[in-house]
Amino acid sequence: MNIDLLHTELTFRTSRSSGSGGQHVNKVETRVELLFDVDASVFLSPDQKKRIREKLRHRITREGILLLDNSETRSQHRNKELVIAQFDQLIKEALRPEKQRKKIPRARQTDPKKRLEQKRRHSEKKAFRGKVRI
Repeated sequence: MNIDLLHTELTFRTSRSSGSGGQHVNKVETRVELLFDVDASVFLSPDQKKRIREKLRHRITREGILLLDNSETRSQHRNKELVIAQFDQLIKEALRPEKQRKKIPRARQTDPKKRLEQKRRHSEKKAFRGKVRI
C-alpha cells in the first residue's frame, strides 16, 4: 500500500492557533487540521478500511472522518508537514498485520507424573533440612 496515494484524498482546514506568539497569533491561521474520509477512500480495500476504523476508532468521527490537528510551530506550512507525517505513521501502524500468538505447551500438560515425582523429591529434600529429633 503506497501511502502517498492517500495524500490526494486529504483535506485541510486552518484556524488560529492558541499559545504564545503575541500579535502574530491573532493574525495568522497556523493551526492545521487534517481530514480523511476513511469510507470514501478509493485506494483502500474494504478490509483495510475496517482495520483503520477499528484501530483508530478514537480519532474517527461518527461520520467516518479521521481527524488530526497540529499547532506545534508558528508556521502553517511546517504544521501541515507534521500532521501529514503523523497521518502516515498512524495509517502504517493501523495496517500492520498483528503477529499470531504461538501457544506453548505447559509442563503440566506434557507429563503430570513427572511433575509430581519432582515435587515429591523436592519435598523430601526439604524435610531433611529440619531439626533432628532424638
